[in-house]
Amino acid sequence: MCVAPDSTLAPPSWVGVVTIGEAALITAPTAPAADSVRTALTGLPADRLTDPATATALLPVSDTLGPAVLAYLAPDALRPPGPTGTPAECLTPGDAALRALSEEAGEADAGESGLEEITSPVFVVRDAGARVLAAAGYAHWPRDTAHLCVLTAPDARGRGLARQVASEATTHALAAGLLPQWRARPAASRRVAAALGYRELGAQLSVRLR
Repeated sequence: MCVAPDSTLAPPSWVGVVTIGEAALITAPTAPAADSVRTALTGLPADRLTDPATATALLPVSDTLGPAVLAYLAPDALRPPGPTGTPAECLTPGDAALRALSEEAGEADAGESGLEEITSPVFVVRDAGARVLAAAGYAHWPRDTAHLCVLTAPDARGRGLARQVASEATTHALAAGLLPQWRARPAASRRVAAALGYRELGAQLSVRLR
């Protein structure tokens, strides 16, 4: 448990819970919030720490986000996709084409992807008209973790584009000596991660206290 107002494990002012196996890391925005969480959750097994029902029963919760599965990739486990015929390009975070993709995907999907949190180069695939169809990059998290962020336009899904750009971002993270991490709730996102070689090892839950 630590007080970390600027933690990337949860939205601002929320409590973040991450479990890997039987280990857990919990961040809170303030010392009083940390004390409340510590008192309520100490002694619970790891699988209950990311259970929204448990959090709601033991804490004054106003909202939850998750849980999401956390998957990781060993350096020698990446399975790149075959050629798609459309090479990936590289953009900088905040490029106008990425904002257009987020708007097209909608607030919920764009927020789930974490595209605005990317700190790495952003790998994209465009259509013939230069519109970005899929994008992926990562946010540099503590302990040399590369948190993957992937988004595909609604009308371009099911074509392998997410896997293509995510493979490029994962390769970049590995070359930088980082541990690639994939967070997902939707089944489709989990399938992409598994196809690339990611293994599901943990979970994440964000909690907003009243």
